[in-house]
Amino acid sequence: MPKGYLAIVLHAHLPFVRHPEFEDFLEEDWLFEAITETYIPIIKVLQGLERDKVDYKLTISLSPTLMTMLMDEHLQDKYLKHLDKLIELSGKEIERTAWEPQFNRLAHMYHNNFWEARHIFVDQYHRNLVNAFKHFQETGNLEVITCCATHGYLPLMEVERAASVRAQVKVATDMYQKVFGRKSAGIWLPECGYVPGDDEFLKREGVKYFLVDTHGILFGTPRPRFGVFNPYMCKSGVAVYGRDTESSKQVWSAEEGYPGDYNYREFYRDVGFDLDYEYIRPYINADGVRINTGIKYYRITGKTNHKEPYNPDAARETAASHAGNFMFNREKQIEYLAGGMGDRKPIVVAPYDAELYGHWWFEGPMWLDFLIRKIRYDQKNIALTTPGEYLKMHKSYQVLTPAFSSWGWKGYSEVWLEGSNDWIYRHLHKMVERMVEVANENRNAKGLLARVLNQMARELLLAQSSDWAFIMKTGSHVPYAVERFRGHAENFTNLYEDVKSGSLDEEYTRRLEWKNNIFPDIDYTIYCT
Repeated sequence: MPKGYLAIVLHAHLPFVRHPEFEDFLEEDWLFEAITETYIPIIKVLQGLERDKVDYKLTISLSPTLMTMLMDEHLQDKYLKHLDKLIELSGKEIERTAWEPQFNRLAHMYHNNFWEARHIFVDQYHRNLVNAFKHFQETGNLEVITCCATHGYLPLMEVERAASVRAQVKVATDMYQKVFGRKSAGIWLPECGYVPGDDEFLKREGVKYFLVDTHGILFGTPRPRFGVFNPYMCKSGVAVYGRDTESSKQVWSAEEGYPGDYNYREFYRDVGFDLDYEYIRPYINADGVRINTGIKYYRITGKTNHKEPYNPDAARETAASHAGNFMFNREKQIEYLAGGMGDRKPIVVAPYDAELYGHWWFEGPMWLDFLIRKIRYDQKNIALTTPGEYLKMHKSYQVLTPAFSSWGWKGYSEVWLEGSNDWIYRHLHKMVERMVEVANENRNAKGLLARVLNQMARELLLAQSSDWAFIMKTGSHVPYAVERFRGHAENFTNLYEDVKSGSLDEEYTRRLEWKNNIFPDIDYTIYCT
């Protein structure tokens, strides 16, 4: 019997980016990169574990915006064209590097990776990768949980708070049930943002647990008996888990984390920027802007501009070593914890952004594969579990009210509320106020009026996405984030004025339904109070 448990939780999320009015749109590449470099590599790991009959437990959250994009036929078509371009480019790279053995081997590696991604995407899952995660959940090895509807940051929803939080939670859980045929056991609160009382909304939708950052537990009331190494029960009856800092630091830390090892692939050297412009021109943005292609030939090497060629064998050995080191540290951690928890076996909860695995850290999926196999066969002190499975081990848990908290810089919302993005919230507050107003005034709307009100709800939810504030803070793609926020606010305001004036524009509504087509089954009355 194990002395304790490890729950690895991967959070897979991207903002809703869909531009059918353009043949090629730069920010849609966020999805295409994530499919090729993160989601398909993770699926390949799970397929290998299934093939080898390796028993494991893993948790992944799929945000509703991401699921919508993965199931969208228009984006599926665009992704296939994107992937075929990469296959063509990597084929040309095999020819170009024919007399450079180190680079030629890598060109072959990428070419094979892209072809395999195409096979998985088209032949195995018929272009809908949500079905892959659904399959592994049905085998009992993967626990798929949801997130809020558009990754709206709950702690800053202050005006008509109940309506805003209720909508973000219910729209998400309803979509999850429609796709997976069951209720979501847990939910990833966007940015791990929590305000005491938000768990009441989770309870109403049948959610059993959620996660907060470390200090959300440690500063909870009353003092948590077992730190972050045991779940706690909110007064609502919903359980809460806290993030373990030790396991996070080993992976996340830019200075001490595994992804910075000199043998691993260098993210910031890509042929999209390195090669001759005319050669690479057909494979970059339609506007001629150089972009990452995913073909990268160098390793991190060191803190220097000089980079050595990437060596997949050395990287693989390093990933195996790091997986063993991570497992050893968790063994020692759990051995220490188990001595002071009585009849309780500690659980170490290790949550990460899924995009770290494969996209930012090329060897991440490989590391995860090694780790799962090593835990299964190379030791007996710890076992993998999911938060949902662990909750079944005991009939009662300490009652605790978690503290207001988030993850990110300083842990109290500062990333999403500071000088670069604070201007958006007065608009969001007014939009929510108006949404509640017209929903209450038109509780039984039919026909075009109901369509307009439903589209208002979509535009509001999309404007609430935490991604826009995050992008404004980080300084990358800021014009796009500002344009998206202003666009949804303008769309919402135009529809609101139409409703108030009684002059509805069906053509305008139809265009918005076509472009921002998320949540086709949404019901605006969710905002009624």
